[in-house]
Amino acid sequence: MNKTVLMGRLTKDPDVRYSQGQEATCIARYTLAVDRMKTKNNQDPGADFISCVAFGKRGEFAEKYLKKGMKVAITGRIQTGSYDAKDGHKVYTTDVVVEEHEFCEKREGAAAPAETQPTADDGFMNIPDDIQEELPFN
Repeated sequence: MNKTVLMGRLTKDPDVRYSQGQEATCIARYTLAVDRMKTKNNQDPGADFISCVAFGKRGEFAEKYLKKGMKVAITGRIQTGSYDAKDGHKVYTTDVVVEEHEFCEKREGAAAPAETQPTADDGFMNIPDDIQEELPFN
């Protein structure tokens, strides 16, 4: 099984291109800075910079909504490849082909409804008492 789940921040706006041909396909490339787990000494171990590519509707989504610095979670698959560079050397590539994008933070400037804003002290959301009536299960 080839399944990858990543959460990180975009290092820059996605680079978007469209394929040529009768039906142009959107191809969005971007890099995610993914923090490594902290060590036992609590030292900052740095980050990995993962190349991601999204095709079609997912590429159009990236073009429209993803911007530098945004924190996103993606699922996808690892794809490797190679090509011959202009100087004749073989270049090997590793990308994550994006299957899903998900925002991990609210947009800057967007206010959440009052009943779902986190409290200042404990960081948990206020949940209304009558929420049980809205849940689709018991």
